Amino acid sequence: MTAAEERDGIWLTQAKFDELTAELEDLRGPGRASVVEKVSQARDEGDLKENGGYHAAREELGKLDGRIAQLAEMLKNARVGEAPADDGIVEQGMVVEYRFVGDTDTEKFLLGAREMKGDDDDLEVFSPQSPLGSAIDGHKRGETVEYVAPNGKTLAVEIVDAVPYRG
Repeated sequence: MTAAEERDGIWLTQAKFDELTAELEDLRGPGRASVVEKVSQARDEGDLKENGGYHAAREELGKLDGRIAQLAEMLKNARVGEAPADDGIVEQGMVVEYRFVGDTDTEKFLLGAREMKGDDDDLEVFSPQSPLGSAIDGHKRGETVEYVAPNGKTLAVEIVDAVPYRG
């Protein structure tokens, strides 16, 4: 795996990888079988044009298949292991504290995928592909970085700190 490919994968702890793998197995097995059974039962009720139960079950099956595909792709490309080094360099798996230049208030977020964090954690998650995430990825604490926000404005942020996520 090249360095670029390694950075493109989603960093996950072993525990989170195992949790998502179990979810995927459940969705592919009993979870999907249950929804397919709902579709089958609703289809047997007759006229499909006016069968709300059938259409709801088909929609549920579509959502489930989407989640299965998302998890399968994520787990296939996951970088599993220990948290990144506590060296102040921004990368996936780091909690980044930053402030807009000229502002005294700081904000924090986790750089990575939303699946990385626990359900009880209210920390925001920014993707490495987001405008801010891609701008600061690879930079270190104390540096100031500019990026173009979704509204088209160029903003400057100072990286106050970057520490490994311990969730």
